[in-house]
Amino acid sequence: MSLDNRPYYTGGCQCGAVRFRIEGRLGDASVCHCRMCQKASGNFYLPLVSVRGAHVTWTRGERKRFQSSNFGWRGFCGDCGTPLTYEAPDGMALAIAAFDEPQGITPTIQWGIESKLPYTDHVAQLPGVGTMEDPDAVEFLKKLVSYQHPDHDTETWPPEEKR
Repeated sequence: MSLDNRPYYTGGCQCGAVRFRIEGRLGDASVCHCRMCQKASGNFYLPLVSVRGAHVTWTRGERKRFQSSNFGWRGFCGDCGTPLTYEAPDGMALAIAAFDEPQGITPTIQWGIESKLPYTDHVAQLPGVGTMEDPDAVEFLKKLVSYQHPDHDTETWPPEEKR
């Protein structure tokens, strides 16, 4: 079954304090280059997918919200800062990378291209290196312990050993 036809989707923030579940069909997926999305995500652009018409449940915690304009709100985790939502009078969109399986949500349009940073079209042409291929970082990375929430629902979080 493709991700586009799943009965539900899950996701959340990096630290696991906020989790969501979406039941129903996802709407349009886009990449927004507007300056507000750049600032809200701290990134070149913000990939979003509409959940208008689907049922969204916050299954752990609740997002904090910032009113970024007279019509828009930005939802984020108050603990770790992960950007989660863009909310406007016509509905809500969620950050694609906040989903547990973001690889199945493919943007179909770019929006706000008047603010598009000039080098974003060339990022895919930059040389690529795998994480463990950097000889200067291998020893450091072998000792790295991630406290990031896994890409699936958990009964409790954080694990006992981190608390």
